[in-house]
Amino acid sequence: MFVSDFRKEFYELVQNQRVLLFVASDVDALCSCKILQTLFQCDHVQYTLVPVSGWQELESAFLEHKEQFRYFVLINCGANVDLLDILQPDEDTIFFICDTHRPVNVVNVYNDTQIKLLIKQDDDLEVPAYDDIFRDEAEDEELSGNDSDGSEPSEKRTRLEEVCLEKKERMRERKEGRRRDILFDYEQYEYHGTSSAMVMFDLAWMMSKDLNDMLWWAIVGLTDQWVQDKITQMKYVTDVGILQRHVSRHNHRNEDEENTLSVDCTRISFEYDLCLALYQHWSLHDSLCNTSYTAARFKLWSVHGQKRLQEFLADMGLPLKQVKQKFQSMDISLKENLREMIEESANKFGMKDMRVQTFSIHFGFKHKFLASDVVFATMSLMENPEKDSSETDHFIQALDSLSRSNLDKLYLGLELAKKQLQATQQTIASCLCTNLVISQGPFLYCSLMEGTPDVMLFSKPASLSLLSRNLLKSFVYSTKNRRSKLLPLVMAAPLSVEQGTVTMVGIPPETDGSDRKNFFGRAFEKAAESTSSRTLHNHFDLSVIELKAEDRSKFLDALVSLLS
Repeated sequence: MFVSDFRKEFYELVQNQRVLLFVASDVDALCSCKILQTLFQCDHVQYTLVPVSGWQELESAFLEHKEQFRYFVLINCGANVDLLDILQPDEDTIFFICDTHRPVNVVNVYNDTQIKLLIKQDDDLEVPAYDDIFRDEAEDEELSGNDSDGSEPSEKRTRLEEVCLEKKERMRERKEGRRRDILFDYEQYEYHGTSSAMVMFDLAWMMSKDLNDMLWWAIVGLTDQWVQDKITQMKYVTDVGILQRHVSRHNHRNEDEENTLSVDCTRISFEYDLCLALYQHWSLHDSLCNTSYTAARFKLWSVHGQKRLQEFLADMGLPLKQVKQKFQSMDISLKENLREMIEESANKFGMKDMRVQTFSIHFGFKHKFLASDVVFATMSLMENPEKDSSETDHFIQALDSLSRSNLDKLYLGLELAKKQLQATQQTIASCLCTNLVISQGPFLYCSLMEGTPDVMLFSKPASLSLLSRNLLKSFVYSTKNRRSKLLPLVMAAPLSVEQGTVTMVGIPPETDGSDRKNFFGRAFEKAAESTSSRTLHNHFDLSVIELKAEDRSKFLDALVSLLS
């Protein structure tokens, strides 16, 4: 059931209870969790936080804690499956679900007692009507109960009964077919709605408890969706506009000389900045080489591409010495007009989208971060491939890095993010130079081999998805085949050598008007079913699966025939 008044039907209900938070392992979920934690601390709400990275973890954590809690809050997990069927909870258990995954499962939508959806209904949800999905079953039972009168002779009655039964059976089949079609159309594509962090910030704002920190977390949550291509450009610009109004409200005092904030204060500002990854914490040259947008358009994996980059820098009139040193150390005279210089030269080289609407945060004079910097740093901390510490430790470290008091962790995340971005571009270059991206007919396929440098960096879902998206962008610019430019991509990377498993991810086609809807979730399920492939659909994103390496060829064959 959709909750219409978040304050009354959610917050005031859990305010005097013990609550269990299940939080998915993505940056938007972390930001949403930080906002809710701050609200809970304000009102002394007792809560327990449990990070979950997939359905198996969610089930086992629920079994472990279900005796001690009645109220459960799920962030970025649980909306797109029949949750009651998976968890089998007691009848008095109540789940509050704040999730960006769409489509929302119809059973969750129409369950009035145990499922409460903290989801904005102004998103295009297109949920089928209750009567189309559930009413038919009840009608069928009534029809089958109404036998014909007993006043006619037995033979005649038997014939009549048979005719009636046949009619009813045909009607039932027609209705069942229609129901299946409606559900298939509704569940066919997977996509994402409004950021969970923005939904939680909205709740804080409604209760007049919104702080500048919370606003920053909402901005980072939205930027995570943009960095990971989860939402359309239109949706991003609209949501930026909403947050910009809040930024003006919270930070307007900076412009007034009498009311200036202390030097040490947090200050958020709207920026029309360069879409270069981490450039303010790196050198401009490294950032240009490791940002997917510029790397794809220059075709930096080729010698000609490297030449074009040199021409681009020459066109701007920037000396190589300046470009290759840390951005912080560049001449101030160059830095002042850098954005305009880069944009002007980028337009000449056919790169029209070199600048993007975003936000930055200042902690005093020394520390300045763009929202995308924080997204890359937090994601790298969370998906850190080091085996020394557990996934929970990585989750806690990533969560901590979002607080101002832990800037050392954020800087550590930035260093990890640089390595991740470099490894991504090197892997893309080797895939394109060795022709590892092959057309399978209805989709492109690329598989990373065991032993490829940095291959373990891409065993986690977010890192592999980002690599796949960037690879597809680069492939579209490198191929001369027009048909290939319109194809989606399936990518596989080794997960565990001991168990012989691979992680597989499906990415929708890279087109300008793309609605970011992904059909691979359902396709993977059907292909695994028809070939009895040993797969594990454990991720909250349905388009990411784990597969036994031995079953890969029959699984791909089934996928080809399914999508042809």
